Amino acid sequence: MILGLGPLELVIILVVVLVIFGPKNLPKIGSALGKTVKNVREGMEEGKEDEKSEGPVESHDDAVEVIEDDDDADLPENASDDSVFCSKCGAKNDADAGFCSKCGAKLN
Repeated sequence: MILGLGPLELVIILVVVLVIFGPKNLPKIGSALGKTVKNVREGMEEGKEDEKSEGPVESHDDAVEVIEDDDDADLPENASDDSVFCSKCGAKNDADAGFCSKCGAKLN
């Protein structure tokens, strides 16, 4: 029994599919279904590899004191207040930039 279906139910389903799609389209449908299943499996395996490579995520609930510095003496002359920081690598980018200049990630 496949998915709780007996052989008679499977034959009836196959006959209905054959009547609906016709014998000419069945190879196309089978090919598309096979490619879809392959892509889903690859995506699931890729997700598992990503989880393994990240390792355990540590959570720190320590309070952090933020000290604001009004002195911009340490900033380069071409830096502006409209800068955007990359969420992946933390690099500073222009406000109108679409992608990070360091790692190439899309900026929000």
